[in-house]
Order: sequence, then structure tokens, then C-alpha cells
Amino acid sequence: MEAKDYIESGILELYVYGLLSESENIEVANMAKNNPEIDNEIISIEKAIVALSSSFSPFHSVANYEKIKAKLELKYGKTIEMKPASRWSEYTGWAAAVLLLLGIGYQTLQLNETKQAISTIGRQKNKIEKEYAYLGEKNKAVEKNLTIVRDIKNTGVTLGGQTVSPKSFAKVYWNKETKTTYIDAAGLPKPPKGMVYQVWALKLSPVLTPTSIGLLSDFEKNDQKIFAVNQTVYAEAFGITLEPEGGSITPTMEQLYTLGKV
Repeated sequence: MEAKDYIESGILELYVYGLLSESENIEVANMAKNNPEIDNEIISIEKAIVALSSSFSPFHSVANYEKIKAKLELKYGKTIEMKPASRWSEYTGWAAAVLLLLGIGYQTLQLNETKQAISTIGRQKNKIEKEYAYLGEKNKAVEKNLTIVRDIKNTGVTLGGQTVSPKSFAKVYWNKETKTTYIDAAGLPKPPKGMVYQVWALKLSPVLTPTSIGLLSDFEKNDQKIFAVNQTVYAEAFGITLEPEGGSITPTMEQLYTLGKV
């Protein structure tokens, strides 16, 4: 924290008033020791307190009192000794000064607490705004996926698990008019590190001809597990294999996870 900000924070006044904890007093003392500007500010505050306190309890020195007494005796004769006047007014002045300083200290403390509360509210507001934005984006993704599933123009093709992973399943949503293709991969297990699922459009006759239509990249980050892949011009079946990261030119049939006919 800069010296100016530290001075304006009000902590130096609380230090002089004696309202800080032991650890805070040590911190301020160290700051003053290493920073002349802060040390000078503490001295200024202490001088202001002394000046303010003195204004509540003015007094005459003993020397002045004796001089005044001698002049009165010379003019009017020996003076009669009186009992010392009550120092109640002096005590009252000190008490008022102390109360004033405590009041200032309390107000400074309240101001700092208010600033801290405002800062906390600001951080909470930013957090809520970020969460709201995240939920908004997530809601948009859900709505988009629902549109894909409900589109009557999409042909749904169910892909069943194969030998390497009998419990796996997936579904293809293929619009034969626009060639747009989406893959619902919620039934596939998390791919091992360095591996990726690759989707194939298959022509079954006269010979099996696979055409890659895309990778299911960022599998873990996709909460809905619905992926858009390349357009599919023609397909008699769809299959999904597990391939090395970056994909393969031809499918690794030993790693065929799901397969389904159109």
C-alpha cells in the first residue's frame, strides 16, 4: 500500500487513539520506522491532540501567579489566602477532549467498516453477474440442443455398443436436406488421454467405404455431449471409433465403439 493511501485510511488516527490491536500497533510502528512520511504524520496527529487538549484547560504558571500576587499586596495590602479553586473545569476539559477523540476514532472505524462492506458487496455482485452469464450461456446451449432433438427434419440414427465397449451408445441427428449432422455422445465413456472419438459416415455396398465427418474434440468440456460435425452428403450407416489425438485417415476397427444403420 502506498504511504498516501495508508495515511488516508485512518489507521494512524486509531493508532494514536490506542484503538488498534497489538499486532496492528506493531505493523504501524514498523511502517513509521521505515517511512518518514508516515512517521511525520503520526507526530502531526499527536501534536494536534496535545493542542486540542490544552485548549480545554488553560493555566497560569507559578511565576506569573507570584508576580500578580505581589502587585496586589503592594497596592491593597496583604492578600487573604484562599483555598485552591476546584480543578473540575480542568478535568471536564480533559474528559471532553478524550470523548471527542474517541468519537472521531469511532467514526473513522465505522467509515473503514462501511468501505469494507461496500467492497465485499461489489465482489459478491461481480460473482453473481459471472454466474448469471454462465447460466445464460448454458441455457442457450440447452435450448439449441433441444431444437436439434425436436427438429422433425432430422433423421435420428441410434448407434449401439460394439465388442470393445458393449455398454456404449450414441445417436446421430442428420438432416438429409441441409446435410447438417449432430452427434449425441452422452453414452460414450471419457476418452483416454491422447485419444479422441472420430465419427464416420459409412457406405456399406458394394464395399465398405468410411468417410470421416469429424472429431468429438474437447469431450470433457462439452457438458451436454452434443457435437456438431461436418456435413454428411451420403451415409448408409454411422460409426464412432477411438483414435489417436488428431484423428486417423481410416477407422481403427478394433476400437469401434458404436455402430448403427440409417
